[in-house]
Parts: sequence; C-alpha cells; structure tokens
Amino acid sequence: MDKDLGKKNAAEEAARYVEDGMTVGIGTGSTAAFFIDCLKDRIAQGWRLRGVPTSEDSRIKAEHAGVEIIVPDETTRIDIAIDGTDEADPALNLIKGGGGALLREKIVAAAAERFIVIADKSKRVATLGAFALPIEIEPFGWSLTVRAIRDRLSDLKFPSAELVLRAQNSAPILSDGGHFIVDCALGRIDGPSALDAAMRDIPGVIETGLFCGLADIAIFGDEDGVSIAEPSKF
Repeated sequence: MDKDLGKKNAAEEAARYVEDGMTVGIGTGSTAAFFIDCLKDRIAQGWRLRGVPTSEDSRIKAEHAGVEIIVPDETTRIDIAIDGTDEADPALNLIKGGGGALLREKIVAAAAERFIVIADKSKRVATLGAFALPIEIEPFGWSLTVRAIRDRLSDLKFPSAELVLRAQNSAPILSDGGHFIVDCALGRIDGPSALDAAMRDIPGVIETGLFCGLADIAIFGDEDGVSIAEPSKF
C-alpha cells in the first residue's frame, strides 16, 4: 500500500469538514502535514482560518500555509481538530504520540467541538498495543517515575513490558513542553481507558498517548480513496 497516498486522501477528505472562518486544531506528524497543505489551498482561495497547532513543527508549517496562529484563552472555541494517529481500534480508542506531541494533542482534541482522526489504512487495528505506548513524564526524578510505571504495569498484567526512554545521540528527547517521553512496548492493550487512568495516577506522569472517547470519526485512506469509521461501527 502507498501509505503517503493513503494519508493524503484521508487529509483531503478531512479538509471537507473545515469551513471558512473556523478555528482549527492542527495536529502533528506526516499525515497532519498533508492536512496543512489542504488548508493552504483553502487560504489561497480567500478563506480565513485560525489555527491552534499542537507542536512547534506544525506551527511553522501552518504559518507558512497562511493560517493565523492563535494562543487560546478561556473564550476560545476550537471548531474542529484534525490529527493523525499511530493506532485506532474499533471503538476509536487511539495510541498517539509517535511524534512526541501527545500532551498538546490531547489538550486540543479534548477542547475541540469535533475531533477527526486521519490516517492511512494500516493504522486501523483490532486491538491497540503493537505500537509502543508513549508516556510523557516530568524530567525530575524520571528514573523513579519509570520504576513506578514498570511496577504498575506489572500489577496490570504487563510483567514483561519493555520501557525505553526516548533519546537521540544518547540524550533524552524533550517534548515541546520540556518533558521526557517513555515508550512502553506492551504487545496488547485490552482495557485502554483503565490503563490510561492507572498511568496518569502515577506522580511524575504528565500524560499518556492513549486517547479514549475523544474521536468523533476516523478517516482511513488508501490508494483507492477513503473509508469513514465511527466508534463501534468499525
């Protein structure tokens, strides 16, 4: 399968849900980059769009596309958020955070009036967990937090979970919020909501890459077009 074409088709379909004058939550990653290209086309036609990007990378891309970037306040209404995913199950529970922007992505997705997920067809799975779960943690005492995560995972019947601090050139990679990210290879996640709550209960854990009950629809693309899924209608 041509994954890039699948991503592009999904992004173009999602752009059909955007209307002139909207405030748009703009996701992070390769699929979101195709969506930003669609916004650029709309702006070239005279549309006015405001954006709340979920990463500095997306902010730069969106600014170049002509999107008016805003810093949200308590009065901000995000009409729609559109973002990619690393995995999506039949209930549209997601694993996100491969690009390291999970905290900001979840803030924007939760605040949006409508959250649309876009991805190539390979991200559509029966059960979450083949993709390692990112967990964003506070740098202070990070090894203690990792130990607590490991112990909690063992209690939750993940005794052989592999935890890796995300790093490059032997230095931890920082999220845009200045946090570390731990990638947890779990193999299979049967109860994503419960796992999300259990991880977020650990002091030092900022957020997890489990997005449960947030997606309104998911658009999956391949070379032939797209399919649209709603929760429990996978």
